Amino acid sequence: MGLNLLEVWMPVLLLISIAAGSNICNSRGVRTCKGCLLMHPTCAWCSQEIFGKGGSSLSRCDLRDSLIQFGCGVKFIEFPVSNMRILEDVPLSDKAGGSDDITQIQPQKIHLTLRPDDPKKFTVTVKQAAGYPVDLYYLMDMTNTMKDDLQKLYALGKDLVSALRVVTSNLRMGFGAFVDKLLSPYMFIYPEEAIRNPCYKSPKPCPPQFSFRNVLSLTEQVEQFTEEVKKQKVSSNRDIPEGGFDAIMQAVVCKDKIGWRPDASHLLIFTSDDRSHLALDARLAGIVQPHDGECHINNINEYDKSTILDYPSLGMIADKLSENNINLIFAVTNNMVPLYRNYSELIPGSAVGTLSKDSGNVVQLILDAYAKIRSKVELELLGVPDELSLFINATCLDGEVIAGVQSCAGLKIGDMVSFSIEAKLHGCPKEKNRTFLVKPTGFKDTLQVTVDFVCECDCQQSSVPASPSCHHGNGTLECGMCLCDPGRLGSRCECSENEDKPTQQNSCSPDSAALVCSGRGDCVCGQCACRPVDFGKVWGPYCECDDFNCLRSKGQICSGNGECNCGTCQCSSGWSGESCNCSTRTVACMGSGGMLCSGRGHCQCGVCECTQPGAYGSTCEKCPTCPDTCTIKKECVECKHYKRGDLYEKNCNHICRDEMKLVMKVFHEKNAVNCSYKDEDNCIQNFQYYEDAIGKSFLYLVKGPECPKGPDVLVVTLSVAGAILLLGLAALLVWKLLITIHDRHEFAKFEEEKARTKWEEANNPLYKGPTSTFQNVAYRGS
Repeated sequence: MGLNLLEVWMPVLLLISIAAGSNICNSRGVRTCKGCLLMHPTCAWCSQEIFGKGGSSLSRCDLRDSLIQFGCGVKFIEFPVSNMRILEDVPLSDKAGGSDDITQIQPQKIHLTLRPDDPKKFTVTVKQAAGYPVDLYYLMDMTNTMKDDLQKLYALGKDLVSALRVVTSNLRMGFGAFVDKLLSPYMFIYPEEAIRNPCYKSPKPCPPQFSFRNVLSLTEQVEQFTEEVKKQKVSSNRDIPEGGFDAIMQAVVCKDKIGWRPDASHLLIFTSDDRSHLALDARLAGIVQPHDGECHINNINEYDKSTILDYPSLGMIADKLSENNINLIFAVTNNMVPLYRNYSELIPGSAVGTLSKDSGNVVQLILDAYAKIRSKVELELLGVPDELSLFINATCLDGEVIAGVQSCAGLKIGDMVSFSIEAKLHGCPKEKNRTFLVKPTGFKDTLQVTVDFVCECDCQQSSVPASPSCHHGNGTLECGMCLCDPGRLGSRCECSENEDKPTQQNSCSPDSAALVCSGRGDCVCGQCACRPVDFGKVWGPYCECDDFNCLRSKGQICSGNGECNCGTCQCSSGWSGESCNCSTRTVACMGSGGMLCSGRGHCQCGVCECTQPGAYGSTCEKCPTCPDTCTIKKECVECKHYKRGDLYEKNCNHICRDEMKLVMKVFHEKNAVNCSYKDEDNCIQNFQYYEDAIGKSFLYLVKGPECPKGPDVLVVTLSVAGAILLLGLAALLVWKLLITIHDRHEFAKFEEEKARTKWEEANNPLYKGPTSTFQNVAYRGS
């Protein structure tokens, strides 16, 4: 994270000390080398015996350059600094070969030497090797309601094996079953027949109830998995919750019985359609002994302490899973998903999948859950001393540094990520050294860190008790300083507490009007001997300084984030303000998109003050009414699910840290934001954005976007035919209209010409009448 603060502030503190004559090192009257080291990482001690003799008031505890300037020999200066050495640094493996030579974390061992408040950094690199061995243990609820699921698992057994063979060629599988504890109120004990046949009220009998049974230990003969599943028969218990957590604990801790390999990825698949009993539930049956976290599988491969030990707690399960490098996958029915998701949030390295009613999707569920687990690397810190603080920055994909984060998501097999860890010691532990572990969740690989605490000076090893240099042996000469015996005072233990010389009183007050030793000490041998108090330390030439008269916040001096030095709070790194109550770190204000306060506020003393109307949350990340919520998450849907869009080639995994799940329809969550958008294919995609109580965000993507339907051939054909017909009819009508208009026009013209014509009546000379009369000459009428 840039320059070391010690390197930056050393010249500044030196200039201040030269100009003003005092600094944090020489202003508190420290009289031992050990106390000087604890004062500040810039303080050094001069162990040269002749240093400061001749009546000078030089302090042996000062800045290193000041001590050299004032005449202390370099070889007499005690100035330890923090350092780091790599002890074991085997290169990372690209692909799994033999199980013994797989390395997924680098380095493997380091040694730190830490001085209080002097931080030291080291880097951890993690890479998941391809083809890593997998141990999968399938743990199934065998109550009567899971009968269809058992049959489906048998039918899909070969598909499950084939699918996992694609993930790794080195596969081992096992099978376990559970019901519940073997006593009331968890099982039927009356009538007597119910003990032998818990399904006595049903037409079909079932085998007696059991707690947990290791049916098939992990084996490379994976075909046995299907065979053993076929042999199983469901049983029944009395109450609704099951004894699943008893089974999980035994499956985790019984390494030899189950057959977990030390060099493999461990997957524990837990399937159930109901909730599980938790710690303290067994008190209903009179069991008060807590679970001991040990293996209790007998010779017939059954858990035999179910009637003696209580159910394990979630915390114990999480610890044992981490200890044995096992990833737990909850495969539960839809109505149980919210409950087990809450459990999963408390168990690192676990996942939750929605099981269909008959477990028909179990193969895909396991593959998806395994892919999700393998796509994330999260560091665990085990055995870190309370006095040691670790600050972690992650460098995930594209080399982007994410402050305050100890996990990387969206990874593929072979991706390499690194974590910069700054170790800082506060105070001094009782032990001189400690060892702690840094490990990725679910990995067997660890980084072993051994820390030596530098809280003492080398010169303390050569101290001289009853030294003649301390006024006839009245003290111990340690690091050039006399540590006086009880009752003796003075730089060389030359005075006794019983001596009283009024002439020396003037040197114990700054002026005649001031109280001797500020009223908080006694003037002895011309020096102020400050009286001890129960609630702090008093020091100074005139006992004018203390470490308890400083501003308080929340009942703590300097808010617990600094030291009180003569009435002024000297804040620790990362804090500011008169009472050190204002954090200068912005990690807590960093939103999931990498912006301070999600771009909707400003960071004040380590807390986001949201300025955009409608924004709330610890990083102003929640804002249902903000116009950009759906816009940002739309890009996440495009890049994470469809592998396209503006973010896909940039920083998708950094900005989009939401857990994405495919659903048939969105849930009715009170604080969820429902969004929709039209994609490049002109389809409408619906999704829901939701954040739970602990800030974990989810994107629920509705399966199958709503795309516009293609043209209907019949409709198009009829439409075209209809259009042609209409056009023909229209043409005929137009033609008829034109003909009618033309005929009317011609008829009108004819009538007009007829009206203008003048005619006379005359006989046509050529006309011959139609009637002719002839006289018959031969006729003789009577």
